[in-house]
Amino acid sequence: MNRLDLLTIARQYAAHPDTWSRRLHFDPAQRWYSRIASAADHEVWLLTWLPGQHTDLHDHGGSAGAFTVVSGELTEERLTRARHSPPTLRPRLLPTGRGHRFGPQYIHRVTNRGRLPAISVHVYGPALARMTRYELTDEGLRTAAIELAGSQW
Repeated sequence: MNRLDLLTIARQYAAHPDTWSRRLHFDPAQRWYSRIASAADHEVWLLTWLPGQHTDLHDHGGSAGAFTVVSGELTEERLTRARHSPPTLRPRLLPTGRGHRFGPQYIHRVTNRGRLPAISVHVYGPALARMTRYELTDEGLRTAAIELAGSQW
């Protein structure tokens, strides 16, 4: 069976902005996102980030994913769980050209901590149907909201 490489797809879209079905938009109130392509087994999203904009801590509802930074830099904080320890967040800086793959159980938060706007391309397979948003408390991970495709985005 041929396994879909979501990071390769993200990099292909990042390298060819002429294939983007949407023009870039930077929204001062919140990060901007738009689905720019879809196929039977995946979908592609374009996101823009002004300095300080971020996602909440979230998963992808059972979809695997990948993203790559087209310009600027993003900081990803991924949830890590050590045996017999509370979950913590581990940061990773992703400058222009860097990307990351993740599996269907992955929980993370992404932020533009830089001084310049950032652009990223994200690919999910299968297409996103739901996302769970979380809060990390002293007691551990708590579900804050569950969002459904077609309803909240």
